[in-house]
Amino acid sequence: MSKKNLLNSKDIEIILHRLACQLIENHNDFSNTVLIGLQPRGSYLANRLAELLKTSYHIKDLELGLLDITFYRDDFRRRDAPLEAASTEIDFLIEGKNVVIIDDVLYSGRSVRAALTAMQSYGRPESIELLVLIDRRFSRHLPIQPDYRGRQVDAINEEKVLVTWTETHKKDAVYIEFK
Repeated sequence: MSKKNLLNSKDIEIILHRLACQLIENHNDFSNTVLIGLQPRGSYLANRLAELLKTSYHIKDLELGLLDITFYRDDFRRRDAPLEAASTEIDFLIEGKNVVIIDDVLYSGRSVRAALTAMQSYGRPESIELLVLIDRRFSRHLPIQPDYRGRQVDAINEEKVLVTWTETHKKDAVYIEFK
């Protein structure tokens, strides 16, 4: 398999700042907004954005949660290998709040649908938005679109988008992998 670099660490840094500014434009001081990163891969993006909003843009009292959707997925019983659940770390209610769901790649939309179901245990939000680093435009199985996107990629089904983070791979990058 070969792969092509779509984004390097500088590109990702620029995108993170742009996404942070877009969030500030829509949510001001975040007094009624919470960020929810989808475990496992969306948590890296959510943590980076939260840190950026706090340090570079001086947002105080930002609430960040991490949501595991493993057992809410519609395909978790169809896999050959058993799935390992990550932990959910939400220590606040989302009742009446504006929620921004954060994930690294929007592919079929099934993860977002699972997140919507899983979030019901934490209350009924005022509104829900979706932020993704990569939007794979032509792969949707469900009518779900991001409100915030870092980059839109036209990848066909045989191609895979790989996001690496310094925390896991010692390097921030986004690749497209070809067979």
